[in-house]
Amino acid sequence: MNNLAIQYQPTDKLILLPPKENLLKAFISDQDVRESSRAVYRRSLKAYFAWIEINGLEHKNIYREDIITYKEYLLASGKSALTVCSYMTVVRKFYEWLETKRYYPNVAKGIKSPKRKRQFKKQHLTSDKGKELLQYFEGTTLRNYAIVNLLIRTGLRTIELIRLNVGDITYKGGVRILNIHGKGRDEADQFVVLTDKAYLPIQQYLNTRKDIKDTDPLFVSESNQNKGRRLTTLSIRLMVKEGLRAIGLDGKEYSAHSLRHTVATSIIKSGGSIEDAQKVLRHASSTTTQIYTASIEEEMRLKNPAEILIDQVL
Repeated sequence: MNNLAIQYQPTDKLILLPPKENLLKAFISDQDVRESSRAVYRRSLKAYFAWIEINGLEHKNIYREDIITYKEYLLASGKSALTVCSYMTVVRKFYEWLETKRYYPNVAKGIKSPKRKRQFKKQHLTSDKGKELLQYFEGTTLRNYAIVNLLIRTGLRTIELIRLNVGDITYKGGVRILNIHGKGRDEADQFVVLTDKAYLPIQQYLNTRKDIKDTDPLFVSESNQNKGRRLTTLSIRLMVKEGLRAIGLDGKEYSAHSLRHTVATSIIKSGGSIEDAQKVLRHASSTTTQIYTASIEEEMRLKNPAEILIDQVL
């Protein structure tokens, strides 16, 4: 153990550092997280271990400045601040774990992740464009119209939509709802309210299917290779993108997720509060929902540009 490591060491004597393969397995198995998170941890640490080897470093001789250099390397490689934050979070967790096991001092303690600029990348649809999109899909199939109509009225994510089963349509307190298997959740423990306008197209679509059970997917594939099976998020995204292109919205800022943004902005523009939009979108924090106000302000800025006032006097 080098002098710097000794400087950081806890009061208890450090234990000999095991081989990196054993460290990785032990660290992953100790994490009380979902399997998908374990996969992220594993992938992130393998990338970090590879960087250590490429630079001729040793796990038993890692300095604090080495961790900072790794962060700078990730940023210089073109990775987004969000991605670098994810990588650095895992590295910090790893060294916290090493210290608790008395394998190595926490040399990553206090190293900051790069600041992430909160940018509203995806654009919402104006009221006119939302209506135009629905009119376009009315001319396609009952299933496709029911899907897009549901997305633009409830703000479901594509992953939430493909997880839906027929039996998820139910009632709570006399109100028709749709139980949602939300993002990062193990069961359908969230819901959205199904208004008549959201529900009737689904009912018309379901009337075309025979012998359906509550456990069947709410929406199924109509392709020859996957007929009758659950849809994929990719198929939903491609379908919505096709409709957006058809109404003249072909930029990267418009996607299936734009329909979720449209729900938030429509609620706020119609007099609803941030909290109302938060409940519909099921955000854990209202801070996340507040980013949609920036989109509304931008729309109003473009609709009534102050630059026009200059033309009136010059």
